Amino acid sequence: MRKTATNNEIIVTANIKQNRCLSCGTAENMKNRKYCSIRCRQNLRQKLNTRSGLLQALNTRYATFYFSETVIIMDVLPHGCKEIFKFTHPRMTGHKPGDDFSKMTNTLGSAWWEEEKRTNRKYLASRRVMELATRHSVSALSFRPKKMTMPTVQKKYLECLAIDKLHLNSPDLRRLIKNSYRQQAKIHHPDTGGSAATFRKIHEAYKELLYWAENPNFIKRRGFPDKWFYDGENKRWVQPMPVTK
Repeated sequence: MRKTATNNEIIVTANIKQNRCLSCGTAENMKNRKYCSIRCRQNLRQKLNTRSGLLQALNTRYATFYFSETVIIMDVLPHGCKEIFKFTHPRMTGHKPGDDFSKMTNTLGSAWWEEEKRTNRKYLASRRVMELATRHSVSALSFRPKKMTMPTVQKKYLECLAIDKLHLNSPDLRRLIKNSYRQQAKIHHPDTGGSAATFRKIHEAYKELLYWAENPNFIKRRGFPDKWFYDGENKRWVQPMPVTK
């Protein structure tokens, strides 16, 4: 007998958001990861940075790159402008977003050079490229990248002791680290049948996290949670920021 799904089951299924790689878009074996592999993330960053000359020619202050299953999108905010210029390009079958980005920027770059050659004026060439975008009157403040302060703690150390990154702000961090270490040691110590290699990793994580608790260090980053961000000041692309809870 065929079972018919209830309305509640249909709603739950529809609300499940499939996690996709922010570099290539694949959903295969993603689980909670943001990228399918480090190499995939590095490949897209390389393609983005290789063609940053176009953004420099457009006097870009900020830009973002993101994509769906059917289209790639690059939003550009030039210096001294209160409008967002949106460039779109259809996704090609079998192409990764980085390949489609390269094709789109090659087309825009060709338009820039043709106009510059015709008029011998770089500002007219940039204006010609901007005419190929759609304009959106958006506040520059709303397009400004978010600033985040991130702890300089390697993820593997937190995972070894099963400590959540949010706990790094706890006033009882040292006690939490020691308690977590004792719990993991009871499970993985060689004297109780655990793996010596695993226990060494746990002990290393314990020492590293205790040192960090005594000498906390943070780095500051800017960006967007689900978009690649171009920083016009440093002339480079930055990967999407982790989502804070």
